[in-house]
Amino acid sequence: MNLRNIFGMLMIALALVACAAAAPAAVGIWDVEMNTPVGSQQVELIINADGSGSFAGPQGEQSIDGIAFDGNALNFSMTIDAQGQSITLDFSGSVQGDSLNGEFNTPFGALAISGSRQ
Repeated sequence: MNLRNIFGMLMIALALVACAAAAPAAVGIWDVEMNTPVGSQQVELIINADGSGSFAGPQGEQSIDGIAFDGNALNFSMTIDAQGQSITLDFSGSVQGDSLNGEFNTPFGALAISGSRQ
């Protein structure tokens, strides 16, 4: 094996490591507007590369685990306490650059969200 082949294989290996180490597109802190039956609410959504995060709004902060990334797609579920009733919110959305759009599917219908990266 000559030096050129070794150098070429090293460059390919470095490129693969760089691609594998890249954070998912949705990772970051997001200022989000959520449209609810009682009006628009401003919330902060934090998405971490390890699949954890948090969702903070007027009703408090909720931790999120099990965030799934698929390219620009983002999915997760969280359970909130709504006046003593436990409600599961399933989120499905996507990221395009510094914009996030999607919706929470709830027992009461879909709640659209849109946001921008801080």
